[in-house]
Amino acid sequence: MYPEIYVLRHGETFWNSEGRMQGGLNSPLTPLGKEQAERQAAILSQIDLNRFAILCSPQGRAFETAAIALARQVDNIHTDPRLREIEVGEWKGRLRSELASPDEFEETPDGALELYERAPGGEGFAALEARCIEFVSSLQGPSILVTHGITSRMLRSTVLGLGRDGMSKMPGGQGVVYHLKNGVQKRLS
Repeated sequence: MYPEIYVLRHGETFWNSEGRMQGGLNSPLTPLGKEQAERQAAILSQIDLNRFAILCSPQGRAFETAAIALARQVDNIHTDPRLREIEVGEWKGRLRSELASPDEFEETPDGALELYERAPGGEGFAALEARCIEFVSSLQGPSILVTHGITSRMLRSTVLGLGRDGMSKMPGGQGVVYHLKNGVQKRLS
């Protein structure tokens, strides 16, 4: 059993709004992305975070979101490279529409998940799953995690015991917070 966690995805970036694959690259938050992070701050303001470790992807879009969503309540935000987004290799910066026709894959709030698995030179889901298992197994207690769309799905699927296959069933979206405790996930919005 894993400790209690809250998972936040970064707010919308300019590249998200354009439908670009980001992976290890970065794009700043849009005005909407900043509003989404403020919405997460409002959600978390109702929770006593004193006993929670605050862990964030080192990528700029996630750290910018963490600063907006959490800085009023916590003294420190620690980065952990295991929370970075899945690597998309040669497809970094490419428009999703250049990579597949709209009817080829199912679109989700995080884009067509199959593209992340197929990216030439990318990380792939098996490696992402191993990274997420190692990360959640290392948690020492209740934690707030600020991460990315695909990594968030894999982390939550791991904590819920659904593995890689359960990732596609995970809800996505920005401006929300997912609470996981005792094997149950709740979307807070």
